[in-house]
Amino acid sequence: MTDATSDLLHIDDEACRRFLSSTELVGRRWSSGIMLAIFRGAHRFSGIVASVDGLSDRMAAQRLRELEAAGLVERHVIPSTPVQVRYELSQPGLELLRSLQPLAAWAHRWADTVGEPERAAVS
Repeated sequence: MTDATSDLLHIDDEACRRFLSSTELVGRRWSSGIMLAIFRGAHRFSGIVASVDGLSDRMAAQRLRELEAAGLVERHVIPSTPVQVRYELSQPGLELLRSLQPLAAWAHRWADTVGEPERAAVS
């Protein structure tokens, strides 16, 4: 048994619940795309929507509220005329994006051999 395998055996129920909660949040449609758009410099609502293909205003607002409630995105209201709202990743949000880099690299390497279930069934 490798060290990596033995580490997996030591995941207790609480750690599993936290992992599931985290992956469900970031795995929701649009969540990671929104976070990546903010990381790449889209800090205003319209810029975020424009940066994520297919994202509607309604879904952007909903996901931004969820990400803010989870502490991954910070919303800053700038008192000006008109009022401006800017979004930034929080420290936990930045760390989450960094932790997803190995997963993105894995997906890049294996995208052609490990696809979505529908694609695999058709092949």
